[in-house]
Formats: sequence, C-alpha cells, structure tokens
Amino acid sequence: MSRKVVRSSKFRHVFGQAAKTDQCYDDIRISQMTWDSNFCSVNPKFVAMIVDASGGGAFMVLPLSKSGRIDMSYPTVCGHTAPVLDIEFCPHNDNIIASGSEDCSVMIWEIPDSGLTSPLTDPVVKLEGHSKRVGILSWHPTAHNVLMSAGCDNVVILWNVVRGEAVMKIDSVHTDLIYSACWNQDGSQILTACKDKIMRVLDPRKGTVLIEKEKPHEGFRPVRAVFVSDGKILTTGFSRVSERQVALWDPKNFGEPLTLQELDTGSGVLLPFFDPDTGVFYLCGKGDSSIRYFEVTDEAPYVHYLSMYSSKESQKGMGYMPKRGLEVNKCEIARFYKLHERKCEPIVMTVPRKSDLFQEDLYPDTIGPEPSVEADEWFEGKDGQPILISLKDGFVATTKAKEFKVHKSLLKTTTASAGNQQDNSGEVQSLRKEVKDLKAAIEELTTRVKELESNR
Repeated sequence: MSRKVVRSSKFRHVFGQAAKTDQCYDDIRISQMTWDSNFCSVNPKFVAMIVDASGGGAFMVLPLSKSGRIDMSYPTVCGHTAPVLDIEFCPHNDNIIASGSEDCSVMIWEIPDSGLTSPLTDPVVKLEGHSKRVGILSWHPTAHNVLMSAGCDNVVILWNVVRGEAVMKIDSVHTDLIYSACWNQDGSQILTACKDKIMRVLDPRKGTVLIEKEKPHEGFRPVRAVFVSDGKILTTGFSRVSERQVALWDPKNFGEPLTLQELDTGSGVLLPFFDPDTGVFYLCGKGDSSIRYFEVTDEAPYVHYLSMYSSKESQKGMGYMPKRGLEVNKCEIARFYKLHERKCEPIVMTVPRKSDLFQEDLYPDTIGPEPSVEADEWFEGKDGQPILISLKDGFVATTKAKEFKVHKSLLKTTTASAGNQQDNSGEVQSLRKEVKDLKAAIEELTTRVKELESNR
C-alpha cells in the first residue's frame, strides 16, 4: 500500500480573508468598460480605481485610510476626454500615477499627500504618440521616470516622462492587438503577448525581438504573460476547447513548456500577479469570484497548486499592494483590492504563524522605492538592479521621495503621424505665453521706474 507524500511548503496553509465592512470603500461606481486591465492600482499611500464618468474618462484616488462610504461628490481625476482603460502608480514616487485612455493619450498626474479636495483636470504631463486607444501601462522597475505604453495601434512606446518624449517606438514587431506587456526584474527586457498568437521577448532599447514563441496556448482567447523567478515566463491562456490554462516556460528552450496545467472552463481572462520574494503567484479571473494561488519551484512539476480563496461576489478588477505596504507583524504576504460593481474590498493573504516575532523566511529583502538609474542613463544603455530594503521594522522611507520635476523647456509633444514628426503647436503656445508674461513684467517695471523718478 503506497502512501501519498504531501509536499512540504511554508505557503501550503496560506489563507485569504476579506476585510470587514468598515475597512472597504463603498458606493463607488466602478467602470463598466469591457477591457482586460486591472482597473485598480494601489501603493502604501493610495488606492486608485477607474470609475464610470459621463462625458469623458475618470478615475478615483483615495488615501488608504479613507474607508467606508465614499460620497457621490468625492473629486475624481477627470482630464481624459474618453474612458480610462488602465492606471498605474509610479513605483518610485507614491504620489505619481499614469493613466491611459480611449482618447489615445497617456497622462501623468500628481496626487497631494492628503488626497484630492477638488476634481483634477490638468495633468503634470500629457504624452501623445498613439493613434488608437491606450490600454496597457507599465512603469520601469528600476529606471526613474521611464514608462511603457501599448495601444490598439499595435505599437509599444517607451517614454522619458519628465521630458514628455517618446524615446523608443516599437511599431514594426506586433502585427495585431497587444494583450499584455511587462518588464523583467531589472527592466532590461520586455515580454509581450499578442493576438497574432506569438509571445515575444524584446530588447526595449533596440526594439528588436530576442526570442519568440508561437502559440503558447492553442485557444483564440487572450493570453497573459509575466516574468517569474530566474527569467522563466508564466503564461495564462485557453486551450482549443476554451479550457483555461497556466503554463511555465524556460526562454532558453521554448520548444515545450516546463509544465502546462488545465484549470477550468471559465470565460474570464486570468490576471497573474507574481511575488518574487516568496515564489508564489496568484491568478484572478475577471468575472470570477475566486483567487487561486500557486508556488513556483525549481523541481518538476515546477508549478504547485496551493489553495483558493472563494467568495460570493464576482470581481470587476484587482489591485495588488507592493510588499512594502504589507503588515509584516501579521504575517501578511499579499493584499489584494477587489473591485465589485459598487465597492472595493481589501483581501489579505496570511501565513498562519503563532509567533509575533519578525518572520525572516517570509520577508527576505524586497524591492524598495528608490530607483537605481536615471531615465537618460537607462536609454543610453545602463542597466540598474533593484535596490532592496528590509521590512524587519516595517518600511519607513529613509530618504525623501524624489520630487517629480518636469523639464518644461525640454517637453516635446509627439504625434502619431507617419514618420515621427513633431507637432510644435503646444510648444509655440507656451513660448508665446512666456513672451506675453515677460512683456507685461517689463511694462510694470517701466511704470515703477517712472513713478520713482517723478517722486525724486
């Protein structure tokens, strides 16, 4: 008689728990747009959610402490002229958030520490370069003020945000709609999944394809792909008979997946969230009411199912808190912000431990908010490894968050015209305004001088 051996893992008993009602964010009209982005972004200061708005696009940014019922008149960020499709907080400055919209633009916003007191309509920077709606945004993990955007024009653009400049335009690689785009851990590679059924690893500064894999999943539904530990790639997709699948790939040998598991016959796209510190990844299906979690290891079968958090309400979107925003004294290893139709509900993933001491095995040094390289240096070819911090005493910023300064004299407004022509109308207008202001100042000084001379 053979006994089944249970694999030992410190994450085998991880359990999810929804926050109490008074810790949820209630009465928020979450966007009804049918777009497969997270619709939510979160950091240790704020939670942001895309909301329904008449006559344009809007999203709401709330301080984490402002839970409970949110007043209908609470101010939103509402500068877009069409629905917002994706939002993402900057990893190096908790007050900066980027938004992409159906109006083909990307906007960068600065949120005050105390939250909004009036509607925010004017972005710090407006980035124009896409010719169709912008549905994917991703900040560079280590380079300061570098943002990637991908649009329905099948183009990936890398922006130097403080200059307002599209430095790299990857427009000849993808032949169809881009489903997902993300960076590796040091930001030296980009991974994309496309409707043409090809998954590609790109060199972001050259815009060239390093490796590609045709049909990582046989089905026609959208594929998502993310980098996991040791450069491996995790994909979620569908089989030929529309069963949802998860697969792990080694880029050194793209012939066959290291593992491919069929999960269920759900119809929603599975959004993957990977935690490099624990090797655990979470799958949240849009329209599902559950979160599955797995552990990635070095031995076959490589991907090990751990457990599942289930609830009654389906999710419209999901936000994922960076590690530095978790409560380490409660052995919290992940926190999600689940979007319902009318509210946002935090869900905490916890490892049950009896001790109140800091658990070093659960919290190795993790990625901090300090960038390791500036935008100009990175575009010139310099890579930077993530700067790690310890969570032993809880995360406390030892250096002041880098101020977000826009070089207005260097701002360029790029357009999506054939070639890469610059539209200087915005720059001309700002220069005209400066000249007008200078003239007014000179006139005022002249009048003052005449007054002083007459009083002598």
